[in-house]
Amino acid sequence: MSRPLDINTIKHEEANQASWEACKGALSGAFKWGVASAMLGGIGYAVSPIYRGLTIQFKVYIQMSGMVLGGMLEADHRIREYEKTMRMRRRIAADQAMWREFEETYGKDEDE
Repeated sequence: MSRPLDINTIKHEEANQASWEACKGALSGAFKWGVASAMLGGIGYAVSPIYRGLTIQFKVYIQMSGMVLGGMLEADHRIREYEKTMRMRRRIAADQAMWREFEETYGKDEDE
């Protein structure tokens, strides 16, 4: 048995979908920025005696900071793209409803 679609159900579905988009963005951002941080850490280890002298805890902190920053930035980017897509879908639906009402009121174009 399916639930009737009311405004709360629709908003809940959109919020759920938006949270999944943010999670996907966070994972991909953490991965991309984690790889970049690891490569920079490797370069730092090869080139810099200062970096080699840092404790392992601080190196892990630097790596994790890059991953958290990347996850946050990519999640924000994905959620903004999702919001943009939803605004566009709503705008298209409203425009189609307006044209449907117009055609019902005045009839379809006779040229077609």
